[in-house]
Parts: sequence; structure tokens; C-alpha cells
Amino acid sequence: MKIVGICGSPREKATNHVLKECLKMLEERGFETSFFAVRGKKISPCLHCDFCLKNKECRVKDDMYEVYPLLQEADGIVFATPVYNGALSSQAKAVMDRCRALAAADFDVFRGKTGMAIAVGGDRMGGQELAIQQIITFYVLSGIVPVGGGSFGANLGATFWSRDTLEGVKEDEEGFRSLRKTVRRFSDQLKGVVPEKEK
Repeated sequence: MKIVGICGSPREKATNHVLKECLKMLEERGFETSFFAVRGKKISPCLHCDFCLKNKECRVKDDMYEVYPLLQEADGIVFATPVYNGALSSQAKAVMDRCRALAAADFDVFRGKTGMAIAVGGDRMGGQELAIQQIITFYVLSGIVPVGGGSFGANLGATFWSRDTLEGVKEDEEGFRSLRKTVRRFSDQLKGVVPEKEK
């Protein structure tokens, strides 16, 4: 099964590190993974011009065309975003909005896939849950099944406090605990496994 991880950070720091650690955990569980980062890429916002509705492709020819096949082929999707102004990054939102073209070409392109979310904030309470809720909203609207980490620390997904440094996120033991919990549930959902305690 294939997993694509999309890093919505324009910096190669905390969010990038956490997503790569997440993908390593998934590889250890037997998944094939791919990684896409918005850093250094040109991804324009959606123009809502409706070109895709008529032509079944996006008129804006930019680096989204690297992401489209990864999303189409994936069984699972992991969006990771830094927290900007209490929400997800504009780069992550642009990727989501531009997925309209995929749905215009194939309405069911995302239906039945599984999704998880990661948010990294510079403050402990910097908007991580709101950022994750925005990712989950994208999943729900697209027909993707969202998976959180469950009660006691990872309700909606994995959240990290980076203290605005790479070192800070590496030391966030609670963040990695939330990541492990979310990865476990994400993996179980993809494999159709019902955990013992939930049977």
C-alpha cells in the first residue's frame, strides 16, 4: 500500500523533520511511502476559474503536477503543516485547493482513501488543533476517511510544540507520543485491522 506525505512548510525544519519521521514509522509497518515538500516549489493558489470542470485538468501548469500522480496513486495521505497565525500554512491550503482539478477529472479520485494530519506550532497552544481540523475538513469533503490518534493526547492527530526550532521539535516527547498513536490508528485503518481494545 502506498502513502504520500505532503509537507506544507516552506522551510526545511521542524515540520519537514516530523513528517519524515512519520513516514519512517509507516515504512516499518510495511508501507511504501513518498514525500513531497512545498519548499522551493511553485504552487499557485486555485483561481476557481472552472477550467478544470470543462477540461478535466488544471490550467495552471506548475509543480502541482508533481503532486497529482502521488495523490492519485496513494492509499493513504498524510498532510503535515506548520501553524501560521493559528491555522495551517497558505502553502498547504493551496495544495488542497488545487486538488479540485483531480476531483473534476474523477469525482471519486479520493473516495475511500485514509488520511491523517500533523500540525507543528511554535507555541504549545499555537493553533495546532485548528490547523488539523482544516486538514480533516479537506479530507471529509473529498471522501477521504480521517483518522486521529484517539483519546488521551492525540484526539484529532499528531501535534507538536517546536519552540520555533528544529531542536525543540526533536525534544517534544509528547508530540512524538501523539505521532505514534496516530500512525498506529492510521496503519490499522488502512490494513482493516480492529485493535484489540476496540473490538
